[in-house]
Parts: sequence; C-alpha cells; structure tokens
Amino acid sequence: MMTAPALGLLFDLDGTMANSDPAHFAAFNALLAPHGRSIDQAEFHAHIVGGANAQIMRRLFPELDEAAHRELADRKEALFRASGDRIEPIAGLHALLAPMAAAGVPVGVVTNAPRRNAEHMLGALGLAHLLDTVVIGEEVGRGKPDPLPYRTGLERLGLPANRVIAFEDSRAGIRSATGAGLFTVGMTTNLPAEALREAGAGLTAPDFEDPALLALIDTRLAA
Repeated sequence: MMTAPALGLLFDLDGTMANSDPAHFAAFNALLAPHGRSIDQAEFHAHIVGGANAQIMRRLFPELDEAAHRELADRKEALFRASGDRIEPIAGLHALLAPMAAAGVPVGVVTNAPRRNAEHMLGALGLAHLLDTVVIGEEVGRGKPDPLPYRTGLERLGLPANRVIAFEDSRAGIRSATGAGLFTVGMTTNLPAEALREAGAGLTAPDFEDPALLALIDTRLAA
C-alpha cells in the first residue's frame, strides 16, 4: 500500500509564482483607453488583483451584457499574453520546486486566470513539467474568493487540508485558500504584510528564498 506524501503545495499563479501584475495592469489600461478610461494602482490592487474576469468586467463595464464582458475579457487576455515574454518568476521559485518534485511532493496551481493564460505563463516560466495539477477557477464553477478552487486542488492532490500549504498574493486568494482550511503564506509582491495577515495569511514572505518560508516547509516535511 502506497503511503501518501507528508506535504503538498498549492500555488496561485499571477503575482505569486511570477511577477505578472505589472503586465496585467498595462493590459487593463490598454483595454480601457479606447473608452476614455483608466485605472490607477490603488483601484487595481483593491478591486482587480486576484479577481475572476467575469467579476472584473461587470465592475468595469456595468452597462454592458455578459456577451460583451466575455469579449472584453478575451481582448484583455490577448493584450496580456502579448507582453508575457517579460514575465519573470519570483526569486527562489525554481530552486524550491525542482527538489520538491524530485522528492515526490505533489505541487499544483490554483488560479483565476483563464487556462490559455495559465498554460502560456507556465510554459514561459518553464514550470509545467514540475506540476501535478492546474486548477482553473472558471472551470470548476466558482472562482476565488470562493473556497471551491482550493478544495478542488486538495482533491486532485489527494491530501487533506492540514497537509497542504497554499501560497497567495491577494486578499481574494487568501480567503479562498483559508476557506478551504489551508495554512496560507501571503506573498508580499503586491500588498503589505499587514494586509495579507488581515486577510488570513499565517505567514508572509517577499519571495521563495525567505528563511521563515523555507523553515515552514522543512518542518512540515519532517512532521
């Protein structure tokens, strides 16, 4: 009988595994420019980062219908992918994931990004071969901040919540992960540590080289 691994890891993608939010910010403003509108960083971080496209388009274009929202979302994501070659992984990510995969630690991504974007980013980052699953919020029926995407990630890893660590950079993502019962590390790539802790993060870190983050993983592996 096979023994289940002692630990699993679930990662958000945008802003957590990769510093992609500047490219998203630029893409949203390129989308809004023909409408004579723009967003600033405050609005971007308060209302867009971590959200699902359907929610975001309803907020930005409340006067339009669902079909128009889908078309605008597709246009925005095409603008984002056009700048995708400038996206870099968060420091320490590859150095963390490669030995985890070699040791048999299951690793997954849980994201509100459309699958085409997620696959584009993971391929560009050279991470696809290190992952056991990729959960797309819109494909499971409810995106973050609902806990369903992370519950789906747990099911696919075959592990209970108390044996999995989540990594998130947004309030919506942290609420999704903690709502599914996961201990969550808040990555301070976009929000200050205090805001992430208020959202429910049990630990905060600037990147994947952080000593406290690495110590947490080592402790969980030894448990």
